[in-house]
Amino acid sequence: MIKLPVFDKLGKTVETIEIDPAMLGEKVRPALLKQAYVSVHEHQRQGSARTKSRGDIVGSTRKVYKQKGTGNARVGASRVPNRKGGGVAFKKDRTRDAFRSQMPARMKRLANRNALLAKLVDAEVKVMDSLAFAQAKTSDFASVLAAVGVERSCLVAVDFGNTNARLSARNLDGVNVVRIDQLNVFDLLNHRYLLLDKASLQAFIAGTVYEKSQGKEVA
Repeated sequence: MIKLPVFDKLGKTVETIEIDPAMLGEKVRPALLKQAYVSVHEHQRQGSARTKSRGDIVGSTRKVYKQKGTGNARVGASRVPNRKGGGVAFKKDRTRDAFRSQMPARMKRLANRNALLAKLVDAEVKVMDSLAFAQAKTSDFASVLAAVGVERSCLVAVDFGNTNARLSARNLDGVNVVRIDQLNVFDLLNHRYLLLDKASLQAFIAGTVYEKSQGKEVA
């Protein structure tokens, strides 16, 4: 069992919770984490790069000048690849789908949980008893981060309706905010710390957070 302290906003430990590694994949699986990480990264690529061949260039196909008698090399249309403004010999089409790799939903969920386990093993998860704020104020959230010892990049996972926490954290340097149901291996591994409240952590481990988010739009 992994023992994890729960902090209040002043950085004091108010309780300790235990997390069973079996719920998160039992052990850290580097191969699975890499596969999921690369998959998410690939899906973020636009894949819209493209070039034009001679057939895509707008212009005449007329022979530039006559074949003989000019003293110049023989030349055909102006759109050929070896002339300025012409097309390329081997054009590049849109490759949006070429960067997509599919993973089963169960593998994605396991990878997300396993990334959380990796953070827990390295003591990079900060759990709060509550992330409720009376008003959206960046300085208040900065004080919370300092109180729990977050001095590097931090990913903040908040519940669906916790607007004040999201607005308070979004302007801090090195801090990114995601909804708890959108927590993924890519964001987890790209940040040193993970900050979330106790209720969100338990819902994520139990898997009920995905059921809660279905059919619900959050600004």
